[in-house]
Amino acid sequence: MTGSHSSPSWWRVGNRGMRTRLGCLSHKSDSCSDFTAILPDKPNRALKRLSTEEATRWADSFDVLLSHKYGVAAFRAFLKTEFSEENLEFWLACEEFKKTRSTAKLASKAHRIFEEFIDVQAPREVNIDFQTREVTRKNVQEASLSCFDEAQGKVHSLMEKDSYPRFLRSKIYTDLLTQTQRRLS
Repeated sequence: MTGSHSSPSWWRVGNRGMRTRLGCLSHKSDSCSDFTAILPDKPNRALKRLSTEEATRWADSFDVLLSHKYGVAAFRAFLKTEFSEENLEFWLACEEFKKTRSTAKLASKAHRIFEEFIDVQAPREVNIDFQTREVTRKNVQEASLSCFDEAQGKVHSLMEKDSYPRFLRSKIYTDLLTQTQRRLS
């Protein structure tokens, strides 16, 4: 078969994301070095700033983890090892979207988020049920700062119940705790 229909539909629609994921296979790891590579500022300086107490508090609750920039960076590194960072990226996009002050930009930002994360076969599609997807689709038509609230809540709950407990048991998190403790001795 030739032409644009020779590839499976999942490849055509999301091949950019798939190529990224396939390219990452050779780099897949579950170590603290992956975390330091994506820190918001210089890795060595960041690790020096991160206290054992702060990193330990991330285990108190998922929201404590999400409120700390290094917690988000470590969680993102972990999700990348599981090829599921789209959930966190969607949650962060929603948080940023809620800060939109320009009503002129609201609709275009909402459509961009919907097309990237919510729409069926979106390049970074999050795992939400049909009903939530349809409610969000309708909400985006009349974009408001709360149009993603239901979908964001479902994704938050999914990460909290599924990915977060695995993160706390991961080598990335345990290595990070060990490194911060080592600095003290």
